[in-house]
Amino acid sequence: MALASETLPLGTPAIPFELLEPATNQMRTLNELKGERGTVIIFMCNHCPYVKHILDELIRVAQEYQPRGIAFIAINPNDPERYPEDAPDKMIELVRKKHLPFPYLFDETQDVARKYQAVCTPEFFVYDQNLKLVYHGQFDDSRPSNTIPVTGADLREALERLLKGEPPMPQQKPAIGCSIKWRTH
Repeated sequence: MALASETLPLGTPAIPFELLEPATNQMRTLNELKGERGTVIIFMCNHCPYVKHILDELIRVAQEYQPRGIAFIAINPNDPERYPEDAPDKMIELVRKKHLPFPYLFDETQDVARKYQAVCTPEFFVYDQNLKLVYHGQFDDSRPSNTIPVTGADLREALERLLKGEPPMPQQKPAIGCSIKWRTH
């Protein structure tokens, strides 16, 4: 079922976290991973067709903006008991198969997703160098069900504005994707 993200006030501070990075078996924090000029936090997972649809372009966008001081951090909040494809061992497989250029963290308790008010995958949060929210929404207008090319246009615009010191985009379209698979127990 596709869900649209909630609207959050711009300027909302990023919430600190410490999560496992299955590919390195290390605990990673927002403070150590944040970017010098900005940080993109992506709630995503392995199995979601919306994530699969944009992943190759997301990798290109990350590779383009990381040298410019923007950090990318992916977080998987899904319940692996109900969705085994989203389990940590499958996350490691995806990191290796796609050569993800950013950390892919596992939100085992789902507390981080709840604190960020994330509801779907993929869902993008862009923070400035002071970890204040400047963009929350979609990657672009492309969906698995339409023929619009995957470009990352919305995320790219948000990052360009941030890097140029311009105000955030006045119109921010909500992220649309698979609902986060919350634990039932």
